Amino acid sequence: MSQPKQPLITVIMLNWNGKQYLDDCLHSIQAQSYPALQITVVDNGSSDGSPEYVKNHFPAVNIIRNNKNLGFGGGTNIGITGCTTDFLVILNNDASLHPDCIKELYEAISKDSMAGSCASRIMLKSENDRIDAAGIVVCPDGLAIGRGRMEPTADYLDKKEVFFASGCCALFRKTMLDDIGLFDEGFFAYAEDTDLGWRAQSRGWKTLYIPTAIVYHHHSGSTSGVSPIKAYLVERNRLCVAIKNFPLSLLVYGLWYTVRRYFWQAYGVLFSRGRAGDFIRQYTMFHLGIILLKAWLCAFYMAPLMMKKRRRIRAEALIGPDRYWDILKRFGISARAIALKS
Repeated sequence: MSQPKQPLITVIMLNWNGKQYLDDCLHSIQAQSYPALQITVVDNGSSDGSPEYVKNHFPAVNIIRNNKNLGFGGGTNIGITGCTTDFLVILNNDASLHPDCIKELYEAISKDSMAGSCASRIMLKSENDRIDAAGIVVCPDGLAIGRGRMEPTADYLDKKEVFFASGCCALFRKTMLDDIGLFDEGFFAYAEDTDLGWRAQSRGWKTLYIPTAIVYHHHSGSTSGVSPIKAYLVERNRLCVAIKNFPLSLLVYGLWYTVRRYFWQAYGVLFSRGRAGDFIRQYTMFHLGIILLKAWLCAFYMAPLMMKKRRRIRAEALIGPDRYWDILKRFGISARAIALKS
């Protein structure tokens, strides 16, 4: 008896000046045991010759060239919009896949019609016994981080439901994206996956973490690990996530949570712990204060647009305010834990 034909899956890889990563990434896609793949590279206006390199060395790969850097959401959305397959994988250019990764993701999602996405076990390329992200965990103030970040991979070997998949590598069901919409292009970079995850939760979709779907990741390969622009975008965008998605009671509580998180980040600055401690080793407290002020001011400037999007999300939500608290209980992280993680 012949095996049923497996559906074609589109792999969308976003690139911006990541020529040094293209060989590893694209070869790992071409080496997948899943037999029915098509690859699209969306280039965000690279100046390092990336599009020409792909054209010359990977002629079977479809290339979409943007004239400028449209950010993660803008670039990825162009790839998704042109996708005609029922399933798609988004992948960072600085990631490479275990040969069975996509096969494991597809086998899991095909068995659960309410699974709109699957998260892979993303391990740090530099320390492949350490987790980069096993899905994501979320905070009541809109912030999020990779689940299990910097923890031993042996602690994350069980398949389970998680909040959402990291934008580094995820398999999406196209019908989920048709239902909830695409990445918010106004974010430019960081927190787009968190925002998409809250919208998926509001519509009743779930995400499965598949530990056998392994990815190796150069963390922050396209941006520096700690930088003023990254700190600014993370803080601004987490405020936008909260304004756009959270019920009023959670917005109010999120302010108290933020105070606690800032306290622990101040502790991290003093004792060189967490990302705040990493930041202060390269920059000054004055830099950090200006970044936070700028992020809050810009988030307030963006608030009317976020409120407009919020009204639509709330009108289409299939869950009530109490459900958001349940989600945080299941998939949340404490202010201390996220503040002191590297």
